[in-house]
Amino acid sequence: MNVILLESVENLGGIGDLVKVKAGYGRNFLLPQGKAALATDENMRKIESRRAELEKMAAAEITKATARAKSINGVELVIPANAGDEDKLFGSVGPIDITEAFAAIQVEVERSEVRMPDGPIRALGEYQVGIHLHGEVNAEVTIRVVAAE
Repeated sequence: MNVILLESVENLGGIGDLVKVKAGYGRNFLLPQGKAALATDENMRKIESRRAELEKMAAAEITKATARAKSINGVELVIPANAGDEDKLFGSVGPIDITEAFAAIQVEVERSEVRMPDGPIRALGEYQVGIHLHGEVNAEVTIRVVAAE
């Protein structure tokens, strides 16, 4: 399936690029999300005429994400958790706990933006967690998991 990208898609291309994707990915994700349009002659002409507008909107999104990254970058969150002997947690600390900790300091972060490549945190200590705000903008925060009293 050939589609024209209406916004930059990570690992796929930039605005206005003509790309070939699997039918399911195009039909179930790119088209409903408004990230792409079918590659017909009519759509190609429309997108070429709107290219400047689309690029301006993308630049505004990147600027907004960069501003959010500056406010988030380097933040240290302290999350209390129940722990047993040997500093192992009863349960774990995951993206939901991290977004709740951000909400406690009045910073809005979505659960889907939290990146934990090693999985949930299962022991007390200090951890670096990535926050993926945009395809090109990431931030790093420090999570300190301490024993709840």
